[in-house]
Amino acid sequence: MNRLEGKKNMLTEKIKKLSEDFYGEMVSLRHQIHENPEIGFEEFQTAQLIMDTLERYGIEYQSGIAKTGILGTIKGKNPGKTILLRADMDALVLQEETNLLYASKVPNKMHACGHDGHTAGLLGVAMILNSLKDFFEGTVKLMFQPAEETEGGALPMIEEGILENPKVDAAFGCHLWGNTPEGKVEICHGSMMAACDHFELEIKGVGGHGAMPHLTIDPITIASYTITMLQSVVSRRIDPLESAVLTIGSIKGGEVNNVIPDSVKVTGTVRTLNEAIHEQIPREIENVIKGICSTYGATYDFYYKREFPVLINDSSMTNLAGQAFSKIVGEENVRELEKPYMGGEDFAYLAQRVPSSFIYIGISKDMDHPILQHSSKFQFDDKNLKTLSQGLVQVAIDFLEESASN
Repeated sequence: MNRLEGKKNMLTEKIKKLSEDFYGEMVSLRHQIHENPEIGFEEFQTAQLIMDTLERYGIEYQSGIAKTGILGTIKGKNPGKTILLRADMDALVLQEETNLLYASKVPNKMHACGHDGHTAGLLGVAMILNSLKDFFEGTVKLMFQPAEETEGGALPMIEEGILENPKVDAAFGCHLWGNTPEGKVEICHGSMMAACDHFELEIKGVGGHGAMPHLTIDPITIASYTITMLQSVVSRRIDPLESAVLTIGSIKGGEVNNVIPDSVKVTGTVRTLNEAIHEQIPREIENVIKGICSTYGATYDFYYKREFPVLINDSSMTNLAGQAFSKIVGEENVRELEKPYMGGEDFAYLAQRVPSSFIYIGISKDMDHPILQHSSKFQFDDKNLKTLSQGLVQVAIDFLEESASN
């Protein structure tokens, strides 16, 4: 081992030691956040806890970004590149059924996806990096983001300037992940999570008596044909080598058994991993709707909303993340994700603007019974906060060191 490698190994050991030193505080913060869950753009108590923690360690921050977002800043010993590390803060509308000692105290609200761990873990990152300011050059921005589970807080925070002054050169985020074994870390080159859209459709017919359907334009029958034919958009209009999901989530129309209603409402979601397909699918959906409604004499209102874009990881940043986490958990415990996940993630907006990578940190002890995100029984071991905090600190140190040497 040469002198430089020895120095790097010593720094990694220092990161691990500091993580142990701050572990109790990270756990306490996680439990406080878990007990007091807040949904999108209502994370005022969580934001205050973050601000109190940053102030206690003398870390500068901006607050009130996109309503509840916080941006912490840690500067190294000399100017250099800037890296952004992100955590989401919001909970879900869900009644907790875990029996944890720190279970949610708020009826019908729960941290069922791991965002309490993301936030506490990033606060741990802040504590560790603040102790290591003399060991790196450049700036680390710490993004505490609202509303990932709903309309998304990443884009509003970007629009309010978090990637500027100083300009961010790269961004990284982690997700505590129930489909990955505890102790394992998964990286992904290229498309990792899907573009996530939703649509609303109202089919307008002419209602009437159920015994005289010939005098009506039956929106229930038309909606049934439409839903069936919409499945052909993926099976017959999209290249079978491409991934796409079109799911109908609700259909509502009529009140009683013998009355044909005037209208039927249908809602659905679309997930894609290719931007060209992302653009194509709304047109194909409306072509199906228009054709069927025209055939049967109905009219329609169609609303399609693009939510999060495809999350596409930068190859070089993913290599860096994999190498950094290998120093923490061992090279044998870092692996490539087998296939993308069709869920959405608004970290994608960061990845559109700066070279970025998103990482899964495993939390399941038994892969025969993986931990289900968005479940009322969702829970994970606090010790996974160490992997998250240590890994992101190592990513930041490695990126800034590599940038300083180039």
